[in-house]
Amino acid sequence: MKRPLQALLLVVSALGLLHATVFTDLYLRYVKEGMRPLLIASGALLLVLGAAEAWSLRKPTAPDRDRGHDHDDEHPGHGHGHDHSAPPRIAWLLLLPALSLLFYAPPAIGAYSASREAPKAVEVKDQDAFDPLPATSPLPMTLTDFTTRVQQDRTKAIAGREVLMTGFATPDGSGDGWYLTRSIFSCCAADTQFVKVRAHGTPAPPADTWVTVTGTWHADGTLGTGSADVALDVRTIKKVPRPTNGYTDALLPGAG
Repeated sequence: MKRPLQALLLVVSALGLLHATVFTDLYLRYVKEGMRPLLIASGALLLVLGAAEAWSLRKPTAPDRDRGHDHDDEHPGHGHGHDHSAPPRIAWLLLLPALSLLFYAPPAIGAYSASREAPKAVEVKDQDAFDPLPATSPLPMTLTDFTTRVQQDRTKAIAGREVLMTGFATPDGSGDGWYLTRSIFSCCAADTQFVKVRAHGTPAPPADTWVTVTGTWHADGTLGTGSADVALDVRTIKKVPRPTNGYTDALLPGAG
């Protein structure tokens, strides 16, 4: 790889990072929001390095060329016309992810991955005491809170309560039914986990469709114990836009 192309690779990589973090929110598909400053700093550093590399490629002055000829005359056996210090051509593959961030960013992890994970891939903490549920109806809840209430709240406060939850549709791996799903990660998309609530009473929306549903707990098993099915009898379903940060199990703004 020639030095001008190395400089181009650095600049394009920098522009890809800055495009994903400064001018758009694409980075939220791949890493947590708190990593944005580090990504911006990395993009700025790559841009500086690329500019420095390009600046160093200026045509040498006449004295510089003369010194280069003198050096070659002193060591005639060392000049073979090949630059063995250049990086391997495979380094060009680094250009692909940079260009993808600029022109076609890979989609967020969604139903395809979630359908291959167990319904309770996210571990919920054991909880002995629960605060009383608000009287609001329907009651906005995260999928994690709903799971915890169904399987651990021995007061059975969730029984008969109409709840409102938001997530994306994931087909059942067996092709029978679907799950309301949220994806969660600790650091980046590589460690994504999923929390799912089985949906009953309505046809499955297309995979990866974001929806808000209302309904009541689907009575199966003993409520407040691990035998309780984390499922909902859906009463209403409404398509909604994907949240800006889809890698959290959080209530939508204004939902409670």
